[in-house]
Amino acid sequence: MSDPLIEKTSGWRGTRDVWIQAAYEALLDSGIDSVKVMPLADRLGLSRTSFYGHFADRDDLLSALISLWQSKNTGNLIKRSEDYADSITEAILNVFDLWLLPELFDSRLEFAVRNWAHTEQHLADMLDDADRTRVAALQAMFERFGYDAQHANIRANTVYQTQIGYISMKKDGPTDPLEPRLKRMRYYAEIFAGQPVSDAEAARFFSRHPFKAS
Repeated sequence: MSDPLIEKTSGWRGTRDVWIQAAYEALLDSGIDSVKVMPLADRLGLSRTSFYGHFADRDDLLSALISLWQSKNTGNLIKRSEDYADSITEAILNVFDLWLLPELFDSRLEFAVRNWAHTEQHLADMLDDADRTRVAALQAMFERFGYDAQHANIRANTVYQTQIGYISMKKDGPTDPLEPRLKRMRYYAEIFAGQPVSDAEAARFFSRHPFKAS
């Protein structure tokens, strides 16, 4: 059965975004081997002709998926690390929004891309670059608040590798209860920063999310 991604009309030939969304869902559901033209065409109720009206070939579609991952996960992490904050603890809590809001950082896509990279060396190299870029952004965040380069680098790696570990273990995912995760965030921020989170900072953080820690 094709997915009702958008309302179809007579003669509808699909759009580039519809194909990318179908490929994204297939990647998350079944891995990169399921991202193939004919299965996606069947999923959408479209023809191969429609696909080749938007993409040169399968590799072109895969490149679009990689671009989506880069823009959303790496791009948003950099932006969040640079957001205004009065203190390092508030800056860390800004970054923590990424782990709680899939529209900012897609953990399922991150997991799928990391699995995919085991079979594609060029993607593994891109993943290494992304890891370095993300850690550098987090290190710059710590340095902005007076940490020397070495301490900033270790703290940045600790923040980053902790979350990537959670993603790799499929812990704290979008289907896990939110409130227990929120209650841990303040303590994680204090450990990563080496200083306490103020009540005002905690209140601002919890106000951005559906549940508040008691």
